[in-house]
Amino acid sequence: MTPRATSFEELECWRVARELVNVVYDITKGEHFARDFSLADQLRRASVSVMANMAEGFERGSNREFVRFLFIARGSAAEVRSLFYVALDRGYVDENQFAKCKELSTSCSKLAWGLIRSLRNKPDWKAGIKEPPSDIEP
Repeated sequence: MTPRATSFEELECWRVARELVNVVYDITKGEHFARDFSLADQLRRASVSVMANMAEGFERGSNREFVRFLFIARGSAAEVRSLFYVALDRGYVDENQFAKCKELSTSCSKLAWGLIRSLRNKPDWKAGIKEPPSDIEP
């Protein structure tokens, strides 16, 4: 993360979440998932949730809200990991695909946790309101 991110796209955790979404979509378009649409759909929705909650929380205007959404994103990352165990056990993914998704979802969770810890130490943690970027009117 840059010292003062001005957009969610600058956040490393969001960038990794975006990569996770793309990997999940690529894997779930395979033939095994065609027969288990509900698992494919849940994996896709959970992975998109990681990315979306990071973005939404960033734009909320307070570090407290951002932290709340980062915790939700971490929960969704854990959901992705758990669902990939199901996919592995059912033979829908191989060990390499499983390892890649596990690594990306774990990385999302760890990066979000680091950001949570950092945000809790910001001076505006108590006040709750952060200043919007100069190019955006409140």
